[in-house]
This record gives sequence, C-alpha cells and structure tokens, in this order.
Amino acid sequence: MLNHRARLRPSLLAAAVASALCAPVFAQSDTDNELPEVLVTAQRIATPESRTPVAMSVLDGEQLAKLGIDNAAGIGKRLPNVHLDGAADGLRITIRGVSNSDATEKGDPSAAFMQDGIYIARPQAQTLSFLDVDRIEVLRGPQGTLYGRNTTAGVVNVISNAPLARLEGAASLALGSYNARIASGMLNVPATDWLALRAAVALHKHDSYLRNGQGTGFELGQDRDDRAARLSAKVALAPAASLLLRYEHATLDGNIDNIVPDTNFFSGVASGKPVWRDASTAQYLTNSFKPFNTRLEQGYNHKTLRNAGAELAWELGPATLHYLASHRKADHDFRANFYYRALPTLAIGVHEDFQGSQRQDSHELRLSSTGSGALKAQGGLYYFREESHQLYGFRGLQALKQPPYYVFPHGPTIARSRAAFGQLTYSLTPALRATAGARYTSDGKSRVGSTNFQQGPVFNPATDLQVLNNASVQGHKSTWKLGAEVDLAPAAMAYASLATGYKSGGFNDGCLAGSSALGLPCPAAVAVPAGALFYQPETLKSWEAGLKARFWDKRASLNLAVFHYDYTNMQLSGVAIVAGAPRFMTQNAGAASVKGLELDGQVRAGSADRFSYGLTLLDAHYVSYRPNGVLSWAGQPLDRAPRSVLNLGWEHTFRLPGAALLAGVNARRSAAYNISVSNQLLQYRIPARTASDFTLGYRPDGGAWSLLARVKNMENKVQPITIDSFGMAVPSEPRTVDIRLDYRF
Repeated sequence: MLNHRARLRPSLLAAAVASALCAPVFAQSDTDNELPEVLVTAQRIATPESRTPVAMSVLDGEQLAKLGIDNAAGIGKRLPNVHLDGAADGLRITIRGVSNSDATEKGDPSAAFMQDGIYIARPQAQTLSFLDVDRIEVLRGPQGTLYGRNTTAGVVNVISNAPLARLEGAASLALGSYNARIASGMLNVPATDWLALRAAVALHKHDSYLRNGQGTGFELGQDRDDRAARLSAKVALAPAASLLLRYEHATLDGNIDNIVPDTNFFSGVASGKPVWRDASTAQYLTNSFKPFNTRLEQGYNHKTLRNAGAELAWELGPATLHYLASHRKADHDFRANFYYRALPTLAIGVHEDFQGSQRQDSHELRLSSTGSGALKAQGGLYYFREESHQLYGFRGLQALKQPPYYVFPHGPTIARSRAAFGQLTYSLTPALRATAGARYTSDGKSRVGSTNFQQGPVFNPATDLQVLNNASVQGHKSTWKLGAEVDLAPAAMAYASLATGYKSGGFNDGCLAGSSALGLPCPAAVAVPAGALFYQPETLKSWEAGLKARFWDKRASLNLAVFHYDYTNMQLSGVAIVAGAPRFMTQNAGAASVKGLELDGQVRAGSADRFSYGLTLLDAHYVSYRPNGVLSWAGQPLDRAPRSVLNLGWEHTFRLPGAALLAGVNARRSAAYNISVSNQLLQYRIPARTASDFTLGYRPDGGAWSLLARVKNMENKVQPITIDSFGMAVPSEPRTVDIRLDYRF
C-alpha cells in the first residue's frame, strides 16, 4: 500500500503546482489560446484524445522534433509511468512497472511495439530512427481486446505521415556533441488526382558516449550510425476506397559493445548487497575491464531491416472495411566483448559472435460501424507468423572448464498467432456509454536447435558434443474488457474499466527425455525436466478509472487515472545452470500487485506561455515470489517502478522585431527504483534523480526556416538502464548539445 507520507507529499506538491500554473489564466479569454485537439486511433477508430476512455499519452511530430527525440528510447523521459530503454539487446519497454527481459527469438514482450498498427515482434527491430512521424500513441494498461496478446503492460504505436494531396517538403540538418550529425528530408507530391507519393529519408550518426580505459584503442559502443528511407503511395481506388502502400529500408551499423561493469556504479556486488557508488560521470562511462583469459577484439554491429505494408480502407455505407498487411525482414550480425562475472569475485572476458535473420507476416481484417447511431461496433480477424534463424557463438569460456567454442545454432523458431475479436459501445443515454469487448487467441511456438560444445569454429562430430534444444507450446486464451464512460460536462468525461490481458507461455533451452529432432536424441542424462523447460502464460486483471477534462475556456487540461492490477505467473528471465550448462531461462514469478495514480496535463497561460505537468504515484511489488525456491521476495518492488515521478515543463515565446524566440525547459524528478537480477538474488537500487532539458529556438515571422538549439540532461548525470546476469550494465546517455536548422515549403 502507498503510505500516508507518499500520498500526501506529492499531492501537496501537485496542488501547489496547479495553483501556480492556474493563477495567470483567469485574465485570458482568447480562443486562440485553446489547447489543440489531437485525433488518435487508440480504440482503432479516430477519436479526439480528450474523449478517448484510455490512459494514454500522445507526442506529435512537431514535439518530437523540438525535443530531439529521434528513436523510441527517448520517449519514456516525457511520459508518465513509462521507461523505454535502449538496452544492448534491443528496446526494453516498462510501463507501470511491468517489463520483460527475454529479447531472444523465443521471448515475447509485455508491451507491444507497433509501427502504423503493425506489431513488431523483436526488440532489436524497435530501435530504428524515427522517420517522418505524425504522432506516437502510448497506451498504458492491458490492451488485450483490440491489440491482442503480449500487451499486458500496454502499447507503443508509432504512426507515420501518409501521402497528402498537396506539394510539400522539409529538410533538416543538426550538428552536436560527440560529433553528432543528423539529417532528414521529406517530399510529398500529388502525382495525379488519384495518386499521392511521399518519400522520407533520415541519417543519424554520433561517436561513442563511452570511454575506453582498456588500453586497446578500440571503438566502444553507444555510438550510432543509422540510415533509413521510406516510400509511400496513397491510391484512390474509388470515391469510397483508398489503398496506402509503404516500403521502408533501414540499416544500423556501429558497435554492440555498449556496456560497462556494474561495479562502475555499485560496490558490494560480490557480497550480494550492491551499494551505489558516488563517482563522476566520466568514471561511470569508462570501461576499464581487462580480461585475464582472452584478448579483446573490435566489436561491431550490422543490422538491415526491410518492411512492406498495405492498408486498405473501403467505406461500405453503414460500415468501413479495413485490411492491414505487412511483411518484414531483418538480418543481423555482430561481435561483442562481454564482461562475464562467473563467480562473485571473478570476471572473465567472453566474445559473442552472432548471425541471425527474422521474417514476419501479419494480416488483419476489421469491420467498423459508421454513422451516428447509439451502437458503435467493430470486429475482425488477425493472423501473425514469425520465423527466425540464429547462430550464437561464445568464445573464452575455457577458464570455466568449458570448451573453446560454446555455440547455439537455432532455427527455425516459428511463432504463430490467430485471433478473432470484437468490441461494442452502446449509448445508454446521450451522456452515458457502455463498452464490452472480447478476443479469442490461439497461438503456438516451436524451435529446434542445439547447444554445441566445440573445439573449433566448425562442429566436428569426432571431437565435439551436441545437445538437443527442442520444444514447442500451443495455447489459447480469451481476454475481455468491460467499460463505462460518462460526460460530466461538454469538455469533461469520466470512465472506468475492468480488463484482462495475457502474455503467451514458452520454453527454455533443452529437451524432454526421449524426444528427438535434427537426428539428435534426448537421453535422460541431458534432458531438462518439464517444469524447467516450459513456463506458463502471464495473465492479469486490471481495474482502472479515469477523468479527462478541459477547463478555463479549454486552455488547460487534466488527465487523471487510478488503477490496480493483479498479476499471475509474471515471467522473469536470467542465466541459470541447468543440466551442467549455463542457459538463459525464463521462469514464472508467482504473483504481483500494481496500483497507482497518474495525473498530467497542460496549461496555455496566454499567448506567450505554455506549461505542462505530470505526477505519478506507483506501488508495484511481488505478492509471492521465491527466486531461488527458498528466499521470499514478497513485498519487494518490481523493476523500474519508482514510487513517484514529477514532471514540470515551461515554454515562453519572446517577441522580437520580425521574429519569435522560443525558450523551453523540462525537468523530471524520479524517486529511487530497483533493477533486479533474480537468479543472482541481486537488487540494484538506482538513486533518485532529476534530469532537465533546455531548448532555444528562433523563427522568423512567415519564414520557411528556423533554428533550434538543445541541451539534454543538463545535470550530466547517468545511471544504468539495464544490468544483466553477467554484471554488464548499459549506462544512460550523458549531457548532449546540438543545434538544428529546419526548412519547409
């Protein structure tokens, strides 16, 4: 339970903030100062954000450009109860304390990441640079009815700009610290009265944020070298039908060595009780680890992604037919140098070589009602298939009495999901509406592969040992939602909902005794018990109530949500020794409880001043969990779940002769939170922190160009955003500075 002090202190602060922000507003009545209304598709149909009964946040393309947010990892700094972290193995999404750490081909997320409504399964494919974005919608809470499985935490949907029936273009160039070079461009052309084309490109480069204290001269990670391009076409098939086609190609190069030892940030790790170490930012960002057992090598990272999508909208009178299809390909290879803590006081160097490919196809057919009747309905069918092949190779484990090459050839790994869903909203009165929705999902996953103990880079049957990895799971689940919403005033509504969600179960490395595949048997001596090989689906039930209001002549807004989750079989992942070999394992963590409050909004205090505010209170903890089967973590907080976060922002426009100067500052104060490595019984406490950003822009009246200067993380403080089972920590970004020139026509 949130204690009285935790409730009272932020509440008083929120009241003080609200009073300060509201004071100058009474003297204003100009309708030009109204907050703009944003149309969103959180409910799969277009509705005003202020009239959508979902806890959500929206960032539009203009805001993203002003804040310098050019990939998903930057979003969470501006949103309540959201962490989006660029981990070594891809994007890590945590919403309201709910997260996932299995980024392998057999893992599933707790929050769905989508691009233009298309589910992107692999976190390694979610780290792309943003490209000509219209808006980003982040939905907090389970979205199992309309979005399906793996949305227990919520949904992040990046929505691109579509071609328009007018000629327009834009270009930007930015230069900054760490040798940052950022460029982007867009051109929209109405080719005919039935065809519009839109092209967009983006390039982002910067040097490493890390310092090499190893004496090798090698480049380290946390650099960036991304290139992306998209071509879109919108075709008017008929007066009532349109087809939107998109093709996107992106490459990501650079370095995968973006870690430092956890001992950079903590002392006492060997004793099992990490304590935060006070040091300079330069010390935190220096990798000085010199392994005694191997020579370090230059790391690298090459990733290529291709995506083709189609979206059909056909108005059929009382209903609109929507068809959404996508085909995605991803190829990835890298080399990384690991800090591998094998014993509490012993760390060795390990090299990982990886090659992998992933293909996914998805199709959704949906019918939604139109018109102004009392009943609004939508329903549809969904199909998803993913196939991946991977080759993991580890070198340097001889110090642990392992062979020179520890190799995992895996594939195909195949995941399938089929679903049918529907949702109805009925107006009981002009001011009161009720909603009911349900989704039935049938899914399955299978994988064949092996764990190879090799003397050389190529498997030799005469000298090497091969242990089978072979498992499959099938399952089905129904999720549902009940909700109600009521208009309290023309610009205010309240809502409540009861919803369920689930994340599918899966399997770990190993095989059942007596099974066989790839010509390999699974004898009892190397078999894994079913209780360790398989883990169960993660499920939750959510109660939520909220209020959305616009007041003071629609120049101020307030969004309030309170929620309570009951989690069962929460899935946690880490490395464990099973059948004599280290394996990446996912286990069910018993039960968890999540409850909290979210408050955010904006105020336009006249034509020159804009304010934003946000406050979250969160109590997310384990109800029952024994990570080693003995020690209880009941009552311990979930990861990345600070008990309180306060956000304040202010932007002021200074009028100059023939121009405007815009200055803005945003500060975020987060309470302390944990990052846990459950299989090591380690809990790292990340201290409370304040992070501030500053922007200064110049825009001539009626001009096609503008200048913007930015400083991110003015305090220049860093902390680990992930820590894995080996003791490898990925630091957050230090202070960065850049200046950007924009031109539009």
